[in-house]
Amino acid sequence: MSGESRNVRNRVGKYEIGKVLGEGTYAKVYLARDVETGEKRAIKVFNKERVVRDRMTEQIKREISTMKLVNHPNVVHLFEVMASKTKIYFVLEYVTGGELFSKVAKQGKLNEEDARKFFQQLINAVDYCHRKGVYHRDLKLENLLLDEDGNLKISDFGLSALSQQVREDGLLHTTCGTPNYVAPEVLVDKGYDGAKADLWSCGVVLFVLMAGYLPFDEPNVMNLYKKIYKADFTCPAWFSSGARRFIIRVLEPNPKHRIEVPQIMESSWFLKGYKPAKFKERKDVHFTDVDFLFTNQDDLDIVRHTESKVGKPLVLNAFDIISQSEGLNLSGLFQRDKDMKKEMRFSMKCSTSDVVRKMEERAKLLGFTFKTRDYKMRMEGSSTRGLLVISAEVFEISPLLSVVEMKKEEGSAHEFDIFYEKYASALEDAMLTR
Repeated sequence: MSGESRNVRNRVGKYEIGKVLGEGTYAKVYLARDVETGEKRAIKVFNKERVVRDRMTEQIKREISTMKLVNHPNVVHLFEVMASKTKIYFVLEYVTGGELFSKVAKQGKLNEEDARKFFQQLINAVDYCHRKGVYHRDLKLENLLLDEDGNLKISDFGLSALSQQVREDGLLHTTCGTPNYVAPEVLVDKGYDGAKADLWSCGVVLFVLMAGYLPFDEPNVMNLYKKIYKADFTCPAWFSSGARRFIIRVLEPNPKHRIEVPQIMESSWFLKGYKPAKFKERKDVHFTDVDFLFTNQDDLDIVRHTESKVGKPLVLNAFDIISQSEGLNLSGLFQRDKDMKKEMRFSMKCSTSDVVRKMEERAKLLGFTFKTRDYKMRMEGSSTRGLLVISAEVFEISPLLSVVEMKKEEGSAHEFDIFYEKYASALEDAMLTR
């Protein structure tokens, strides 16, 4: 193969494509070089067919439109969005310093001064984005990167809704996310203020930086949720009294009483050594029309890639599930809801393949036919009020933790409620929530 052919096959627009930096369910991230300027970039390549198939199109359009508003020195910059017939390309700032998570994992807790500096940069960026109407919803140490000068950069700000997968940090490698950073009000699925939920997550980040461990960490996911809901944590002895008082105000379980950005900016603990971000809005961002991304464009020079394999379960971050309106409803932890519903969600302490096997066994015991493909299921059976048709899908949070979403497609809501009680009882040995 000629050098010219290799070059064409490794070009997308004006970008030369290099090695793979990371890979997730929906996308691969490549190191790239702008041939016009010589600057390094990271290009995130999405499989358009899969995005459309999994009904993520409108979400991607909305999130791209949102990212037009975000342009801050402490946020990973999105320079350009392009598309071909089969792919969508996000051209991102290439951040070289790695994850803040890796820094803490290697050296342990930070001193108070360094932790405060990172927290100040985090609040600068979060406040800017909130004023633009943008909420991250998945702030955690794994999503905070460091540039070559050691400054903090939030990755995937405003794009978290795209990541219906084992969470990747957006640039370097895939990492499994957990709900340890989630605000209590998100857990009860009653609606929440995105700004206040983000600030709670910022408080968890600050705690981890200073303590070297999470404030809420339990092997049992339901016990974890209960601790978060009650804000059941203890500051270690080495926290200064000022830091302890400040963190308690941020990790206030009642969002109505939680400290907000104006109060944070007035806090004596926060203001020590504080340097406001100084920058000019950049005007070099280019976006194609978001609707145009999903039409059949002529092919760009396509980057070499490996297609996502068909037949794998959709892998979800636990936060993504509970933070979305159609996500896991954990209100049963804290209140009783006796209303009959058209859909149910529950978690199981086993692999996705074991979940499908167990669900098939139980469905057939109840006299229902069972069909499955790619971890999506359809069950049909008779009830006292006629045909009852139920669909279900299994999502993977971790190798031994799965979430099942079950919906009534046809039939009586009352009969679906009865079916679910019988079905759940039969699965009780493996269920964590019901």
